[in-house]
Amino acid sequence: MFDKILIANRGEIALRIQRACKELGIGTVAVHSTADADAMHVRLADESVCIGGPPARESYLNIPAIVAACEITGADAVHPGYGFLAENARFAEILEEHDLTFIGPTAEHVRLMGDKIEAKETMRKLGVPVVPGSGPVTELARAKRAARDIGYPILVKAAAGGGGRGMKLAPSENDLEAALSAARHEAQAAFGDDTVYLEKYLAKPRHIEVQVLADGQGRAIHLGERDCSLQRRHQKLWEEAPSPALNDSERVQIGETVADAMRKLGYRGVGTVEFLYENGAFYFIEMNTRLQVEHTITEMITGLDLVIEQIRIAAGAPLSLGQEDVTFSGHAIECRINAENSHTFRPSPGTITHFHPPGGLGVRVDSGAYAGYTIPPYYDSLIGKLIVHARTRNECLMRLKRALGEFVVDGIETTIPLFNALISEPDIVDGKYDIHWLEDHLSPNPTRVKV
Repeated sequence: MFDKILIANRGEIALRIQRACKELGIGTVAVHSTADADAMHVRLADESVCIGGPPARESYLNIPAIVAACEITGADAVHPGYGFLAENARFAEILEEHDLTFIGPTAEHVRLMGDKIEAKETMRKLGVPVVPGSGPVTELARAKRAARDIGYPILVKAAAGGGGRGMKLAPSENDLEAALSAARHEAQAAFGDDTVYLEKYLAKPRHIEVQVLADGQGRAIHLGERDCSLQRRHQKLWEEAPSPALNDSERVQIGETVADAMRKLGYRGVGTVEFLYENGAFYFIEMNTRLQVEHTITEMITGLDLVIEQIRIAAGAPLSLGQEDVTFSGHAIECRINAENSHTFRPSPGTITHFHPPGGLGVRVDSGAYAGYTIPPYYDSLIGKLIVHARTRNECLMRLKRALGEFVVDGIETTIPLFNALISEPDIVDGKYDIHWLEDHLSPNPTRVKV
């Protein structure tokens, strides 16, 4: 096992990783920007190193500074959390070149799944169902031929994309040229790569993802699915497990399909295979080769600590359990508490004057916030995650309603009012929503959610 792990991240995920390290008896090193000097992950770490100024490129994306921090503190492994360098294959290679362990998959698998076209083709070969689509397209004539074969409406998507960037909809052939140009321009600006491809647009799909755990030694299991369909601009806001849309047969089928693919791939660590689900069919869209923000709800229904499993596997240990050892219990929901206005979603950095997280049976809050903490304007607006667990989905919804009512964050605006509104929406209560539901109901129309 490792002696000391450097956590190359910030906020609630840095704290989450610290807690797992503490339970394993591993020392922790927090790196931070000058803007995060008073952050909770810095306060609670065994050691801390300032690695640069507030902009992420000067600190949390500063690979030489992170490697230097490892050398200064004697850390022998790096946990990247999510975001920042978590899916940077070159970062994983650089760590290996400096005899440091990257707590994650191999650089080869990170790079493979980071290319959406290659990932899709790889999954197809491994027996995973994929969305009908094309290879890379650069010329309009070729794009038109491919689109006619696939059938409109069409999504033009960045090969190196994520989070909805470099994605444009073409309802008909008349719209394809503009969508192709806009997607390539946005992809180049966001990822430095203007490669795009075409994909069939599904009208009202659910976003279903399967959590996997593999040891790189030929063993892999799945830990069930999560439903992440409540999104705004392709950013998840509310996740639940298991999905209210699947039946047991579908649940077992997609889980076993994904676990089998990971065994064949020789995958190592945690990962999430994401699908669009419509009319009983699954279509692979991407794989995230890292810990997910919403890993918490999988932990709640399985009782497993995914970060501890991640660390054990990175240290060379085999899987500690088989598929037959995984049991699922109850229902869990996560709400992402962002420092944003609930109406406009504009970021709301500032000083938190009062912070009172909810508690009680089945309630978990992962957050680095505290009264007196000033949220800097330089990073993601996520300040915490409210997770609730209960025996049934209905009980879970009632527990969530109670927990939201207890949650107090003063001094800044948050998305708590949005979740208070959603918890009373009939479609949400009944589990009848798709990936377009939230944006449709937040738009100016008679069905607008009252926040």
